[in-house]
Amino acid sequence: MTLIQDTTRDELAMFFSREAEIVAQELVGWELYVKGVGGRIVETEAYGHNDAASHSFRGQTPRNKAMFGHAAHVYIYRSYGIHLCLNIVCRTGQAVLLRAIEPLQGIDRMVTRRNTDTRTQLCSGPGKLASALGLDHAMDGSSAYQPPFELRKGIAHDILVGTRIGITKNPDAPWRFGLKGSRYLSRGFSDRNK
Repeated sequence: MTLIQDTTRDELAMFFSREAEIVAQELVGWELYVKGVGGRIVETEAYGHNDAASHSFRGQTPRNKAMFGHAAHVYIYRSYGIHLCLNIVCRTGQAVLLRAIEPLQGIDRMVTRRNTDTRTQLCSGPGKLASALGLDHAMDGSSAYQPPFELRKGIAHDILVGTRIGITKNPDAPWRFGLKGSRYLSRGFSDRNK
């Protein structure tokens, strides 16, 4: 991933080389682009190594190999055999799922890929986000320091905190984070605010 301003690869690696729930909170408000298409990250979920809901919980497999690689690498998997989902690896066996972004750039390409021109629906869920950004499974495990990705540091903001969506294991962990006031979330928050 390319960073704006003075952030170095080492600083990026250090940012991601932490507990997923910390990274997930702090990643809200950053911007992500893939080949110039993307926007502001408004919703994330954390998945830890000892978390029963995490793909890494039972150890490394060919599918989750990227989660055991270097921090700031991309982990892409297919959910329910249908939708791709984009994660960024943190500490070994931990990752942050990107659930939603606010579209800012390349919106015409997002509209074509998603077959909708409703901006709030372009990237409001992990599968929608992956489709709108034009991700493919070949990107799984790639270095996050290289194009086609670009990650831009965010600014301070208020964060919403809630439980994760669509899981049956460890469903009460408060590891979903959202940008307060955003219209681009995949679902509202009702649990608590930070």
